[in-house]
Amino acid sequence: MKLYYDFHIHSCLSPCGDTDNTPNNIVNMALIKGLNVIALADHNTGRNCPAAIAAGRKSGLVVLPAMELTTSEDIHILCLFERYEDLCKLEEHIRGTRLRIRNKPEIFGEQAILDENDEKIGEEEDLLIVSAGVSVEEVAPLVKGYGGIPIPAHVDKQANGLIGILGAFDYGLGFEMVECSADCGVDLPRIVDSDAHYLWDIAEAEHFIEAETCSAHGVFAALKGLCEEGKGARGGKGAERKE
Repeated sequence: MKLYYDFHIHSCLSPCGDTDNTPNNIVNMALIKGLNVIALADHNTGRNCPAAIAAGRKSGLVVLPAMELTTSEDIHILCLFERYEDLCKLEEHIRGTRLRIRNKPEIFGEQAILDENDEKIGEEEDLLIVSAGVSVEEVAPLVKGYGGIPIPAHVDKQANGLIGILGAFDYGLGFEMVECSADCGVDLPRIVDSDAHYLWDIAEAEHFIEAETCSAHGVFAALKGLCEEGKGARGGKGAERKE
């Protein structure tokens, strides 16, 4: 089954995310764009994932829980999960390691936690766009240990990209997939995402994966299968496909 995706979308909980990026707005825009599956990936948190998952369930869109983790080296790692409970375990871990700086909404933006009706139920007081206190050497085994898939985000970009910061891709770090918009010279399966901070940036129905079912389990199983292709090999097939 061909499923069009965007696995890297920020909500209004990310201080750099637009206030219009509410769970329901994101789900509805993804449907308008023709997508079948998305992942909500805010900076160092997944607290708007339950609302997005619920909104997706009502509208027929698969929503994976996710997080964009910032390592100690300021490298962004997309962490995808099948189950929100597993993402919570990762968030609980980094809550004890994350740099604690009080957010200044007038400077960085509000960090709103919403329910499935887009009603505000809380606010993250500590700034989320900081180091999670986890090194790039630690992050892959940590995320895998909680059942997730760690993916270096936008590796073809200089800012916050693994290659731009380290100078080269280190296969020994334990990553089995990368996110990039073009061939970045890394011999691993890849996904192509929007990293949307505004609704209009959410991807069009262009890139897809093949999955047995249109469900969180089916999508995650397909991604795990692609990761298996990347294990110990540098001739991995591209995960992204384009009409």
